[in-house]
Amino acid sequence: MQTHKTSDSNDCRMHVLNWILRFNQAYSECGPRTFDADGLFLEESFWRDMLSLTWLIQTFSGTEDILANLKKYVVKEKFCNLQIDEKASPPQWVNRAGVDSIEAVIEFETKDARCRGIIRLCPVIKKPEDKRKNHHWSAWTFFTAIDALKGCKEQLGLNQPTNQSYSRDFHGPNWLDRRVLAQQYDHHDPTVLVIGGGQAGLSVAARLNQLDVDTLIIDRNLRVGDNWRKRYHALTLHNQLHVNHLPYMPFPPTWPTYIPKDMLALWFETYVAAMELNFWSGCEVISAEYDEACQHWQVELLNSDSTKRTILPRHVIMATGVSGIPNWPDIETLSAFQGTVIHSSQYHDGGDWSGKRAIVVGCGNSGHDISQDLYSSGAKVTMIQRSPSLIVNIEPSAQFPYKLYDEGKSTDECDFITSSMPTPLVKEAHRQFTKAARENDRPLLDSLKKIGFKLDFGEEETGWQFKYLTRGGGYYFNVGCSDLLAEGKIDLVQYDQINKFIKNGMMLADGRHIDADIIVLATGYKPQEFLIKKIFGEDIAASIGPIWGFGDGQELRNMYCQTKQPGLWFIAGSFAQCRINSKYLALQIKALEERLIPPQEQLKL
Repeated sequence: MQTHKTSDSNDCRMHVLNWILRFNQAYSECGPRTFDADGLFLEESFWRDMLSLTWLIQTFSGTEDILANLKKYVVKEKFCNLQIDEKASPPQWVNRAGVDSIEAVIEFETKDARCRGIIRLCPVIKKPEDKRKNHHWSAWTFFTAIDALKGCKEQLGLNQPTNQSYSRDFHGPNWLDRRVLAQQYDHHDPTVLVIGGGQAGLSVAARLNQLDVDTLIIDRNLRVGDNWRKRYHALTLHNQLHVNHLPYMPFPPTWPTYIPKDMLALWFETYVAAMELNFWSGCEVISAEYDEACQHWQVELLNSDSTKRTILPRHVIMATGVSGIPNWPDIETLSAFQGTVIHSSQYHDGGDWSGKRAIVVGCGNSGHDISQDLYSSGAKVTMIQRSPSLIVNIEPSAQFPYKLYDEGKSTDECDFITSSMPTPLVKEAHRQFTKAARENDRPLLDSLKKIGFKLDFGEEETGWQFKYLTRGGGYYFNVGCSDLLAEGKIDLVQYDQINKFIKNGMMLADGRHIDADIIVLATGYKPQEFLIKKIFGEDIAASIGPIWGFGDGQELRNMYCQTKQPGLWFIAGSFAQCRINSKYLALQIKALEERLIPPQEQLKL
């Protein structure tokens, strides 16, 4: 980010206050059909709303679209008291997506909520030399987001002693007794059932817990944290510590920059205990049906001891991740191979294959990491590339999108700034990150081209982040495997070079044989729709439609918001995505429980 001189700070504040005055005047005079907002927004501008006015997560583009919707919602939600948020960083010059603007955090109220937002102002330039002097400033981006429901505070910060907590009932239940009793659900059902105990499930359950919404997490693994603990031996996160905190409890500052999987697994156990989350391990869903009349689910669960249990939550949150069911590709002739064939989700430790020969199918993060782990353990490794892959060095190039988190702001403020950017501008920012990464990584990329490795840089060259947001993979943060490929220490074969698989390996089109003892299919995972069909049936899956990715819109499909199926929600993504969006998902459920908002279809009327 580029910043201008601090001497501009007073000017920045003045421009923001002038814009706010004009906005407040416009809405204070606003009737059902009027909203005199001439000049408030640039012609090419964006308004992203996170539930504050529309009770939806959506983006409006262009002055006409923005004003038409503001006219409707400003009156409907009794928008009032827009002002600078004095608790946040002061208004300042920033560069976002290549554009210089004045960025300011704002706050306001609606009839049901306290809200915050961010505006970015640009001068309406008549002459180039007037860029910093022109008195007329318009909004380039306008972000509005719910922060808290009136009368429904989070429990955070409300832990002052009460008369009851001063007392000591030595014959009554202690804290542990109450926790055990709460998790049994012997005499009531949870309001919310969260399926999946990874970062997505823990984040949203913690948020709901703080809003006093009774929530149960289930996970088919036998121990909290097993969804990380059971992954391959050498796994660590590929982005840095300060980006990856869970809500309310940041990781210890003593931790390594890149967190090992087993540290995460142990932290998950600590988090569940410390945040008082109700968690059933060794438990999975057999079936789920929605009772329209009673407006709750009937969910049949299977425990690890083969006992069954039926519960009746009003909401079910799918927190099984972007990648749920392993994708076993239909590879012709693979059945002829008589060695071991496993999916990458089943891979554990390269030491098991020391001195052996391995073929790894796939060139994403898992494919590269597993290949490097096998090589480091003494195996002879051949990697098969099926389609072009995006390669970026883990440092510094893969960290370019996280520069905001190095600017000295709090994690919460960085999260808020991240949320405030509409998708078209995020894409532009990531095109710039990708361009910088390509230049920075040119020696490595050139060496990969020489061995025939096929590279790509994402749709419209938007880089690895949008590959993740659209397909959940297709890239690799290089921690050494790309160098091993370039040096010929790990062999590379293109998929179209294979003639067929044979009992002891594979035969290439040029007649060469490559022997193998194991074939690892690092071929990713099926979309979440497959799991939805399995649990909820074809009809519900069809009514909801695609999950994840953008389609024709500017928001992720069916994520963190009400879906067309009442009471069914989805959360997934990185630690940062789950930390940020769990707040908004939880607030929607709380608002529905308090009857502050109607179901989705009524919202859109």
